[in-house]
Amino acid sequence: MIMMSKTHAHHHEAQPPPPKVRDLTVDQSALDHATRLIHRICCLAGEPDLIDEIQTDHRAIRSAIKNHDTAPLFDWLMVALSHQGISDRVAHDYMDQHGCVTWREVESALANKPSCPKLQSYWNFHGCGYHKTSGTCAEPDHIAHCPLPTHTLRNGRLNQTAYSLYLFIRDITDNDLVGWIETQLTSAATPTDPGRRARMHDALLDPLRHVYGVSDKVLSMALSVLFLAAPKNMRLWAEVGVGMVAIDTLVHNFLVRTGILRRFNAGHPYGPGCYEANGCADIIQCVADQIDAREFNPQFPKTFPRFVQHAIWRYCAENGLDVCNGNRINDDARCDNIYCQVRPVCDRVALRSNVKLLGRVIS
Repeated sequence: MIMMSKTHAHHHEAQPPPPKVRDLTVDQSALDHATRLIHRICCLAGEPDLIDEIQTDHRAIRSAIKNHDTAPLFDWLMVALSHQGISDRVAHDYMDQHGCVTWREVESALANKPSCPKLQSYWNFHGCGYHKTSGTCAEPDHIAHCPLPTHTLRNGRLNQTAYSLYLFIRDITDNDLVGWIETQLTSAATPTDPGRRARMHDALLDPLRHVYGVSDKVLSMALSVLFLAAPKNMRLWAEVGVGMVAIDTLVHNFLVRTGILRRFNAGHPYGPGCYEANGCADIIQCVADQIDAREFNPQFPKTFPRFVQHAIWRYCAENGLDVCNGNRINDDARCDNIYCQVRPVCDRVALRSNVKLLGRVIS
């Protein structure tokens, strides 16, 4: 069933004010188009057991949250953050062969009081500059005795991420990541108004964005899983977790190919723009407001942006429904897949011509 917005379903009712993406008024026709198309995607690729699967697969994480046990949370986050900038398969294969840095390893390394001034505190660590291939850093006089390069991670950025995250947890959260999250959420949860979830989201992500080498995409993905895996009585965690969306190239390119970004006048290249005002994340949040997720599982919250984003990802991903991706579509031309079930409402924008156009505009 294609969902209609209330504005079109009940003409005799008073018209609500136009919806907004942050501070921008949304074009109603663009929103209606996106809602029809993405609702269909949710019917085809949405996972009604999404929350149950996360909680089943992450029992150890739920226990660590309950017990305020920081070490396993750090270890889990480092595995999640190691997926940045490369395919999941390559990241998994590397970690299977070499392992991943752990809390205990970094704790032990720093207990020996290394001489490098960058390792004295989270604030001092800024500008470490370690580069694995060249073996260089911002403090060359100390690198011979520095523990940071001793961990066999895929690249030097991940070594920096590990120490930056450890120092953040040690110095900012006083070794209690769960307690810090609780404090951040609670302080932002009042007053209860339409901006509540966004305030809680920003109260967490704004400080964590300064941890070296973390992107909004991987941070949002990791925290969403972490929060949805938490004990069910931790209601603020669940409230924020359902609203976190992760925009990868599959999701961004879907929004381009379907014409959704163009109709919202929100064209941008993949990257930080996906999380800026009127970017991919904002648009998915706005569409999710129009879709009642309880249609797919009565236990879901009414508004569930993470479910909507995950459905789009599954529709596109090779290990999902494998429909809307570069392996299936010649991106130099409009999509010619006559079997795609959203084809009647898809604008079938040629991805590469759109990217070239954006490049000319930006330059």
